[in-house]
Amino acid sequence: MYQHRTVIADQFTVCLRREGRTVYQQVLSVERPSVLRSWNWGLCGYFAFYHALYPRAWTVYQLPGQNVTLTCRQITPILPHDYQDSSLPVGIFVWDVENEGDEALDVSIMFSMRNGLGGGDDASGGLWNEPFCLERDGETVQGLLLHHPTLPNPYTMAVAARLTPDTMITHITAFDPDSTGQQVWQDLLQDGRLDSPAGRSTPSQKGVGLAGAVCVTGKLPPRGQCCLEFSLAWDMPRIMFGAKGQVYYRRYTRFFGSDGDAAPALSHYALCRYADWEERISAWQSPVLDDRSLPSWYKSALFNELYFLADGGTIWLEVPEDALPEELVGNMCQLRPILQEYGRFGYLEGQEYRMYNTYDVHFYASFALIMLWPKLELSLQYDMALATLKEDLSWRQYLMSGVVAPVKRRNVIPHDIGDPDDEPWLRVNAYMIHDTADWKDLNLKFVLQVYRDYYLTGDQGFLRDMWPVCLAVMESEMKFDKDQDGLIENGGYADQTYDAWVTTGPSAYCGGLWLAAVAVMVQMAALCGTQDILDKFSSILSRGREAYERLLWNGHYYNYDCSSQPQSYSIMSDQCAGQWFLRASGLGEGDTEVFPTPHVVRALQTIFKFNVQAFAGGSMGAVNGMQPHGVPDRSSVQSDEVWVGVVYGLAATMIQEVIHSLPYLSTICSLAQHSFSAIKLLYRLT
Repeated sequence: MYQHRTVIADQFTVCLRREGRTVYQQVLSVERPSVLRSWNWGLCGYFAFYHALYPRAWTVYQLPGQNVTLTCRQITPILPHDYQDSSLPVGIFVWDVENEGDEALDVSIMFSMRNGLGGGDDASGGLWNEPFCLERDGETVQGLLLHHPTLPNPYTMAVAARLTPDTMITHITAFDPDSTGQQVWQDLLQDGRLDSPAGRSTPSQKGVGLAGAVCVTGKLPPRGQCCLEFSLAWDMPRIMFGAKGQVYYRRYTRFFGSDGDAAPALSHYALCRYADWEERISAWQSPVLDDRSLPSWYKSALFNELYFLADGGTIWLEVPEDALPEELVGNMCQLRPILQEYGRFGYLEGQEYRMYNTYDVHFYASFALIMLWPKLELSLQYDMALATLKEDLSWRQYLMSGVVAPVKRRNVIPHDIGDPDDEPWLRVNAYMIHDTADWKDLNLKFVLQVYRDYYLTGDQGFLRDMWPVCLAVMESEMKFDKDQDGLIENGGYADQTYDAWVTTGPSAYCGGLWLAAVAVMVQMAALCGTQDILDKFSSILSRGREAYERLLWNGHYYNYDCSSQPQSYSIMSDQCAGQWFLRASGLGEGDTEVFPTPHVVRALQTIFKFNVQAFAGGSMGAVNGMQPHGVPDRSSVQSDEVWVGVVYGLAATMIQEVIHSLPYLSTICSLAQHSFSAIKLLYRLT
């Protein structure tokens, strides 16, 4: 569970010494806490500059009055298409120190770290620290191990540094992070080093905190530079979820073992490999960063928004042989090899909305996985297919309607793969607001993502495995076309991802997703050689397209739905989501056109004018719903919100239509920032 607070003891501190005398010592933090008051806090933020290009970042500190500049490079091995190093629980902090003055200096950086987070998990005591030194392949790493044996998920953190001929590493094994910190501060102030006691600390007492620190000292010649290298590793090899029903092993244990003693080896590996990681990250990012036609906001969003893949309560687990019984695997030939080779991946819908792999919103986020770690996306899809074929007939009452219904019905896509406070994968559908078996978008999003994943990977085995599941969920979906006109109808409640925004009858969002999914089924039927199914879905598509245009197109955009309510005429930002996925899958034009291109372009222009420019002065993205007279749709809390995934999907749709819709370029230019340079940008994204 995410905690919105700073662990105060987790800091870097710099100490500068000239001619054997400490002249400057400062915690590199703007905090002014009530604990560790003997430390020199309150760095002026004016002298520090932070830059981020995930998975790397760097912070520049210009130490006032010292003619010294510190640059801390932060690197974590989030490496596209790398399924080993990307799983490692490590981070690197490389300090480049530059002396701009004419006097030699000794510089020390102290990395202090609390054992634990200072919360209830620490309170029972029994925590202990110990120094370690690991020499391997001619490289020596020294540091501290912070052992946190609290059940059910014990772990060890390692704060470490690389020893070089030009550096010295010292440590303090234990101090109280809730005290004044006088002893630690004076120890460093005295000679720029720590006392380095031998042996492990005594276990912490109940209710008493424990911290440690590692210090690296180097010489800084006049007008010279030096480099001080730290790592942080966290080794929690075995985990249990809230129900404590099963033990799982994290992905990295395949490479570093599962005994809980891997922190030194992880530290050593990271400190010896980070230069290679930096080169690989740079090679990945440079084509985008060096392209001067791309705006800075695009570069920032493209990389920095990836953080949530690792930060979203993320778990990447090994899948043991006995976890996949044969009766569940069925005819999916690649399921077992994919899950056992690449593991099982889960990330939360949000840090406060704790459900793993929430599928309606994975629809928006999934491009990051399929483009950068495609095997993890396929693994997630196989898990979703398994959950689809299972059922849980336990009854529960759903909060919004009060209806009592089964937790999970067979042949419908689950809302999520489970709650980390329960037993995810074993018990799915932690969502309790609505019975999502009647949602109109989940099945469709599965079909669309399956074809998109096939299109981007070319994995025909995956497509063959998923084809029967797609058939099953589309068969379940067809019951929503009650009048047999080829177009599904919403049920008069919030029966899709906008779970507070009521939708009645044919709708722009779900109807568009339905037609896109039917079009994809036609393509998959052709690839799988099933002519009868191809004919069936071709007929549905033909009838559905006619009904969609007749019932929803108003000459400017597709109406929100076909109800008699005022929101029926709302302009929905997400109305072209089906077209977005068709374009992303190489479809949506020529013989595979589903939505008339002039209508798509006109709808996007309308959305841009009303939902973007007329909302908050165009400064906040696209509001979900806008009434045609220029007032936000306030029929629900969600229609009056801006959803980041929706806005990114909308922006992608606009870019795609500029690329593909040359005859309509003059109409859609405004969507691309009204400039030649922006049009050039969009073409370069092909």
